[in-house]
Amino acid sequence: MDKVVRSAVEAVADIPDGATLAVGGFGLCGIPSVLIHALLDSGVQDLEVVSNNCGVDDWGLGLLLQEHRVRRVVASYVGENKEFARQYLSGELEVELTPQGTLAERLRAGGSGIAAFYTRTGVGTLVAEGGLPWRYDADGSVLVSSPPKPVSTFTVRGVEHAFVLEEAITADYALVRAAAGDRLGNLVFHASARNFNPLCAAAGAVTIAEVESLVPVGALDPDAIHLPGIFVDRVVELSPSEAADKRIERRTVS
Repeated sequence: MDKVVRSAVEAVADIPDGATLAVGGFGLCGIPSVLIHALLDSGVQDLEVVSNNCGVDDWGLGLLLQEHRVRRVVASYVGENKEFARQYLSGELEVELTPQGTLAERLRAGGSGIAAFYTRTGVGTLVAEGGLPWRYDADGSVLVSSPPKPVSTFTVRGVEHAFVLEEAITADYALVRAAAGDRLGNLVFHASARNFNPLCAAAGAVTIAEVESLVPVGALDPDAIHLPGIFVDRVVELSPSEAADKRIERRTVS
């Protein structure tokens, strides 16, 4: 089945208000920036976004935040974005902070059909006990806080440990970026861009991938494919200028 669509605008056209999106990338590395721009232009709003972070003020998911298109974020890191902090602290945005490895595993579980899993990460903290501020009121008081999670004891290598139950994450749509892909949706990610992209792709009910290079079916070595096409519904081929437009989150050298 040929999964290539003509443009990013066409690829995201059916994403409705209120949708949940799993968005790949880490910082600004491997983010589906062209699809995000198309989503911004579509006017869609009231989104819940699941992503490692939420871009920066003028790039990536930060563009949707600036236009107040996002109502809730599930993420592990919220630095580098002043508007994100302002909206959160002023009560305009709900934020569920999740340990990074736990977020990755929640997405992986969702894509694998696993309802929940136990992990030691977060035991003895507000992650397990509840009380993390998810949404503030305009006066700075906590309006919504995280609920307590079930904690159970298991014996591992002869030692008892407490584990917290974490629920899987699934999304209505997933937006990802790949270095190469074919018309069947098989994807290859470059280096560290293979971070949250495959996990988000698998967790989405409808997965849309922008690819820097579209290759013929059969051109990708089967052993080199990072994400099989069964997880991908739509493929958008980027232009050379779109593929080359990659931002640096923070320059540390001149």
